[in-house]
Amino acid sequence: MKYATILRAALLALFASHSHLCGAQRVGEPLPAWKEGELDIHHINTGRGNATFLIFPDGTTLLVDAGALDSTEPRTKGPRNMPAVPSLDRQPGEWIARYIMNVTTAGVNQSVDYALITHFHDDHMGTPSAASKKSTGGEYLLAGITEVAEFVPVKKVIDRGWPDYSYPRVTKDTMMLNYRKFLEWQVKEKGLRVEASVPGRNDQIVLLKKPDKYRHLFEVRNISVNGEIWTGVGSVTRKHFPELKDLRPDQYPSENMCSIATRISYGKFDYFTGGDTPGVLQPGVPAWHDVETPVAKAVGPVEVHILDHHGNRDSQNDFLLSALRPRVLVVPVWSSDHPGHDVLDRIYSQRIYQGERDVFATGMLESNKQVIGEMLGRLKSDRGHIVVRVDNGGDTYRVYVLDDNDERRHIKSVHGPYAAR
Repeated sequence: MKYATILRAALLALFASHSHLCGAQRVGEPLPAWKEGELDIHHINTGRGNATFLIFPDGTTLLVDAGALDSTEPRTKGPRNMPAVPSLDRQPGEWIARYIMNVTTAGVNQSVDYALITHFHDDHMGTPSAASKKSTGGEYLLAGITEVAEFVPVKKVIDRGWPDYSYPRVTKDTMMLNYRKFLEWQVKEKGLRVEASVPGRNDQIVLLKKPDKYRHLFEVRNISVNGEIWTGVGSVTRKHFPELKDLRPDQYPSENMCSIATRISYGKFDYFTGGDTPGVLQPGVPAWHDVETPVAKAVGPVEVHILDHHGNRDSQNDFLLSALRPRVLVVPVWSSDHPGHDVLDRIYSQRIYQGERDVFATGMLESNKQVIGEMLGRLKSDRGHIVVRVDNGGDTYRVYVLDDNDERRHIKSVHGPYAAR
């Protein structure tokens, strides 16, 4: 067993060396098109919020969030926020849609089979602004997910509130009213299906093109939503939050705490995305405000983790990192708060979990670079779209950093192959 382990490590090292040479030849060229059998995870940088587009091994597609901060607000124009990427010529939703259309030209339908909205914040779903155009069909404005659907057909939306959007309280702000108008019109006129995420299930997001070919290797597992968390056993869940009747309204769970968390598995490869799930307790708050810990108990080890809450200071607690032990971490950045210096300290800590780890940021502001200081050099990327490509069968994967200055998206660097555990 010992010699077999040594031999496998040597072969992987040789493979990695050869791949690096091959990958170096592709730097400056476009990313090779997705091929059937591969799992692609595109972390799209618009500078205005989260957007992750996945192509499953059979060509089924999933969009996780479509953030669009208000580009007309003073905060988005200041030094504490990322500039719009690649430019302000279009709004974030249209850039996301164009990215999707660009990478779904080879054997993949130019549509979004599933759109998962992790929670109801503008940097994850989009908010109408003075720059928002009106839909060509419905009586709603185009921002984030509503704008993506204007250019790319969306077949099913999964969120945490359908159909009444009443937990923990009814929200009637402009963003939610616009979103609900969008859903109502799309359901009536375009046949959109809308569902509430159900924790514990692994049959809500499934392979649609060739399910029999990859079913035994592939799974999308709902981990948590609205404080109901999968136990890791069957489809059994448990309630993490107290009943609302036992709380004052000012003690209700926050929007971030209600985020949808999801694990995507392909062979030995696992990926975790948790929206803005918090895990670092603020002084004086009850223990149930830590949602990362019970979530991490259900998720277990993963290869790749997109940081909760953009790596803000209330996320990536010790237990989460020690349970997930990610080899690759992706930081979706739009503010100088992302990631916190103490968060990077925990991520790189060999006391929390041992072994190598590579951290890729979609963007780093100059102000944050000054705070991070010497740790900046340890980042594998400080600007670009971050694409994880999992090889056929899920045993190995690579990370590509793509230039986000224009829509050619040429490769800036190639990392891997990494061996899935």
